[in-house]
Amino acid sequence: MEETLKGNVGIVKTKTLRVVEKDESLRLVSGKTLTCVDAAYETYGKLNAACDNVVLICHALSGSAHAAGYNSADDKKPGWWDIMIGPGKAIDTDKYYVICSNFLGGCSGTMGPCSINPETGKPYNLDFPMITIADMVKVQKLLLDKLGIKQLLSVIGGSMGGMQVLQWAIEYPDMVKSAVVIASTSRLGPQAIAFDAVGRNAILADIEAGRPPSKGLATARMIGHITYLSTESMREKFGRVLQSAENYNYAFSSEFSVETYLDYQGQSFVERFDANSYLYITRAMDYFDPDREYGSLNKAFERTKSRFMIISFTSDWLFTPAQSEEMVNALVAQRKPVSYCNIHSPYGHDAFLLEPESLGRLISGFLSTTFEKPKFEKISSISHIKGIEKLKRLRVDYELIESLIKPNARVLDVGCGDGLLLQNLQHDKNIEAEGIEVDQELVLLCAGSGLNIIHRDIERGLEHYPDNSFDYAILSQTLQTLKNPHIVFKELLRVADRVIVSFPNFAYWKSRAGLLFWGRAPRTKQLPFRWYDTPNIHFMSLRDFDDFCEEIGAKIEQKIPLIGNRRSPVKYAPNLFAEQAIYLTTRK
Repeated sequence: MEETLKGNVGIVKTKTLRVVEKDESLRLVSGKTLTCVDAAYETYGKLNAACDNVVLICHALSGSAHAAGYNSADDKKPGWWDIMIGPGKAIDTDKYYVICSNFLGGCSGTMGPCSINPETGKPYNLDFPMITIADMVKVQKLLLDKLGIKQLLSVIGGSMGGMQVLQWAIEYPDMVKSAVVIASTSRLGPQAIAFDAVGRNAILADIEAGRPPSKGLATARMIGHITYLSTESMREKFGRVLQSAENYNYAFSSEFSVETYLDYQGQSFVERFDANSYLYITRAMDYFDPDREYGSLNKAFERTKSRFMIISFTSDWLFTPAQSEEMVNALVAQRKPVSYCNIHSPYGHDAFLLEPESLGRLISGFLSTTFEKPKFEKISSISHIKGIEKLKRLRVDYELIESLIKPNARVLDVGCGDGLLLQNLQHDKNIEAEGIEVDQELVLLCAGSGLNIIHRDIERGLEHYPDNSFDYAILSQTLQTLKNPHIVFKELLRVADRVIVSFPNFAYWKSRAGLLFWGRAPRTKQLPFRWYDTPNIHFMSLRDFDDFCEEIGAKIEQKIPLIGNRRSPVKYAPNLFAEQAIYLTTRK
């Protein structure tokens, strides 16, 4: 056990606290009331003197308050999110005071259908009143009140836990400093509601027939578990492999390994979970819909004051990346601080339990930069960029772009890379920075440095940004890589008062000479790519860009033609002698 406990929170005890007394009542959204409400919870780490290091973890459907460590020395498995919570881990218990509670309607210590009804002395079962996500969060709030917690550094949750996070941010905006929503949604789609309905019907069929609902619950779990996996993970894990024979049995018994796996998942779930809880919890998920409650998701997010991190997974078809982006778009439309990353993973919906590296980097950076506002330092070197000439050119490019931006401005960097330019601008000009980047690794770097970053291909549009959201938009060495630069540029002119763009000049004399004398695609220090690995799909000159601005209705306020890493502009025949150019443009 000593080896197992290294880097672990150790032995922890699940505690229970009465949050609603016998002579009190908890009014539910349905209008029904409950008394004698107990809440089960665990804590990890220590509350600091300022009481500002509290992180609340919201668990998913089948989870519990036991998120990390071991309940006893005999436990074979740690808490359900032990890979993320503990000393030195993403949610670092050396820094944060972490609380996880079993939600209302659960079956792991908090009041639910299997609890004793004080009026009858028997379990509630189906006499338990219908509950909602809002009711669950209300009980969590009562628990924190009893514990003396008045502010939350962050609320973090995956899947159904993410719904609770959203409810927290909307319902208690002054209490929640940041919110991390992982593999979740603001409302279930019809497909997810349908899967819930099939699972509940299997359980209810047992109950109506007077049978223990074990088979129904096992079936519900099997159905649910299929939705947690991806096509890729099921193919890699099971394929069409037979479990214990080389040939078919020509019977209805479980033969394929995927069948026996589902049998195991169903049976093990029956042994630890209450069927009635499953009914109530899935129904609560079906009902969750801030869009319906507040008139729109945008209006729901009007209330929030949190900094948001939204995370999805590429292979999750239960709560899809598109559903996460719907939340991101609504937050962007309300100009709320939000970062988003769509993590590439083969694990489907279960990825939030199985991707500790990428997920851990996002959460760790987000928490640390929320807890202590990052002090941006002037960065003069880029360790991951190869080649001193490239580094020098980028420095010149960035320094000249900086010179065009006024202090305290709102700046959007499109294709922001590792965020170096935005970090330097925050250090030098105290700007309000946001970035958009398509490369996942660069998004992770930006998020780790505290930047608000959205993982997205810019060509998908900026329609969710209101007009004039920014003072400046930056498009550095990106325009020539876009399929539809005119659409992107027009959108940037809409959302920003001024657009700064830099690009290589394909009419540079060395490029011309390469074509004229050697008959090959040009390669220069500014254009080091070969014809088959270049990201550039448009080949324009300074004159081309001048015409482009005229066509789309952009006014050129300043043009800076450059050669190599010289800081002084090219004065004569720039279209011939400039290797690259920086333009400051605005709407006519």
